[in-house]
This record gives sequence, structure tokens and C-alpha cells, in this order.
Amino acid sequence: MQRREFIGLLGGTVAAWPLVARAQQPAMPVVGVLNSTSREDPNVADQSRAFHRGLAETGYIEGQNVVIEYRWAENQYDRLPALAAELVRRRVTVIAAAGGIASALAAKAVTTTIPIVFNTGGDPVKLGLVSSLNRPGGNLTGASSLGNALVGKQLQLLHELVPKADAIAFLANPNNPIAEADTKEVHAAAGVLGQQIHVFNASSPSDVDTVFATLVRQQARGLLVARDPFLNGASDQLATLALRYAVPTILSVHEFATAGGLASYGPSFGEGFRQMGVYTGRILKGEKPADLPVMQATKFELVINLRTAKLLGLEVPQSLLALADEVIE
Repeated sequence: MQRREFIGLLGGTVAAWPLVARAQQPAMPVVGVLNSTSREDPNVADQSRAFHRGLAETGYIEGQNVVIEYRWAENQYDRLPALAAELVRRRVTVIAAAGGIASALAAKAVTTTIPIVFNTGGDPVKLGLVSSLNRPGGNLTGASSLGNALVGKQLQLLHELVPKADAIAFLANPNNPIAEADTKEVHAAAGVLGQQIHVFNASSPSDVDTVFATLVRQQARGLLVARDPFLNGASDQLATLALRYAVPTILSVHEFATAGGLASYGPSFGEGFRQMGVYTGRILKGEKPADLPVMQATKFELVINLRTAKLLGLEVPQSLLALADEVIE
């Protein structure tokens, strides 16, 4: 072989090395995000930022060393099982069940091997997601604001804001697996306060419109809205209708109060999504869901819209103003 031919052959081989090296690079892990809501949900942007912040704390940046695939149920909870099955067929590394308990249950039903990280307002033990909070067992773990006690606290706050209201409406999404438990809790809390409860259901924007017209006819003097991804996402609509019909209303998410609603009280959803991102990253690094305790919400936020209270003719007790994390004037 001539020297020139040898060099040409060697040069061709060397030129091919970068391509071979790239082909041998391990594929990036894929996180499948299963969400019961819509990409257009006004709360999604903040939740997504918090989730990515948690991932970054463990060293994962989307597009650099992790791929994220999204599946949106568009508030149609019956679509979740098929979307979860899609992620399993995609062979994702981890499923982040970001749409409340319905998403977590749908993911759990389709895989016992792919790790699942949830963020839910229900009790994950009672709902069958984990064996215990400290030792989840199985392939699920995540963050929870733990159970129905929040509903009772919200009703107590509404009672302090509207002390003369003897009839209160409770709005729930019947498609949410925790709706029945929340309804039982609100009835029990109302009994203690001597209030009558009118229960309404809504799973679409048109349902929400209908509910307000009906609850006014039934002379409900206040409204408590259940924890639910769809209802949380409808905070702008709920705030507008609550003002139009002059119904003092309380919701879980702070976006409701900032949109003009009377008050919001609930866990820090941003913190819950950050924690979900942290656990997703730790699992990507090799930790097992069975060994990661379910994280419990410790921070709850009370926001009072004083401007709305004045429009409704309400005087907010100084004790509540002192407790509020934020007062909108």
C-alpha cells in the first residue's frame, strides 16, 4: 500500500470517529409528565417552573441531560388511563403524575415497574397509592398536602369572613376521586358550625356558569370550592362569577384571590411541584421510590383580597388580616 493511500485511509477513519463516538453516547433519560389539566391552564406555567427548579437542584436540565414528554388530558379525567399507557409504551424512565390524584391512580394502574412521582391533595395511604408515608413500598412516592382536614379549615375561614351565613354552597368536580371524601368532610365541618350545605357539581366551564345561577336561587350566602385541578384552573372564571353574583367565595389556589376572588387558602402548590421535581431527579440518579418517604406539605398560604371584601360589603376581622400571608388592597 502506498503511503498516500494509507494516510488517506487513516484520515477517513479518523474523520468517522466523532460520528461513532456520538452514536455510542447513552440516550438521555425520559420523564413522562401526565397531567389531567390543559397546557393553557393559567396555573401550569408556575407549576412547570417549580418542577424544573426541583429537577435542576438535582442536576437535571431539560434538553441538556433529560428529555420531558407531556401528556395532557384537557380536564377529561377518563383520558388519563390511555395517556398513561402511552408513556409506558414510550418506555419513559419516570412518570411525574402532575394532575392530582386522578393522574397518580391512572399511572399506578398501568405499571408496577416504572417509578411514579405524584403531587396530590389526598391522603396517599387511604387512596391506595403507597403502603405508608415513611416507607411507601412499590413504585410510587411524591408529595401530599394530606387529606380532607383542609376543607374544614377553609369552611371555618369562610365562616369568619361571612359569620351570618347560615347556608353555604360547596362546589366539587364529581370526576375527582377525592370528591366524595371532601363532601363528607365539609358536611361534618358544617354541622359543627351550625351551617347548611348545598352541594353542587361541575366538570366543565358551562357547569360552573349554571352553578352560580342555581346557588343564588337557593340563597347560599357563600361558596367553598373543592380542591381539584379543573376547578383550580377555572380560578379566573370563578372569581368573575363570584363578583357578578356577589357570592363570597374561597378557593385553594392563590391565583383565585389575585384574580379578584375573596380569599384563598391552601398548600403552596409551587413547593409541591418543586419537591416532585427533586424526587424525580433523585430517582433518575438511581434511588428507589420505595425508599423515599412521601413529603408532606408544611407551608399553607392565606391570601385575602380586601378590595373584593369591600365590594361585597364584608368587614374582614383583624385576626384574619394578621394571619394572612398576603392582603390585596
